[in-house]
Amino acid sequence: MMDINIVGSWLGVVLAVIAILGHLKIFFGSGEAANAKKLEANEKKLTDHDRRIQTVEGELKHMPSKDMVNDIRLAMADMKGTVGTLTETLASVSRTVHRIDDYLREDAKP
Repeated sequence: MMDINIVGSWLGVVLAVIAILGHLKIFFGSGEAANAKKLEANEKKLTDHDRRIQTVEGELKHMPSKDMVNDIRLAMADMKGTVGTLTETLASVSRTVHRIDDYLREDAKP
């Protein structure tokens, strides 16, 4: 038959081991809470960055591509040549109108 002192000794050892394991869990688990906070902060930052990236991507969809910009540049160069031609034509028309005006003023004199 087992003596109560032996059972008490073993119970004390078991409780001591449980207490030591509990302290070790708390000691090593304290970093876990800090890591959880850091992960939560990083998750929030990641969510904010994702929203910002989605906003930028949404705006970029409306922007012209490099091919479109090149086409616009070529069209503007063509328009510049056309406007230059129109300017010369209008200048000659303006000179003709001034000559007609001068001629009519000369004939209108008594």
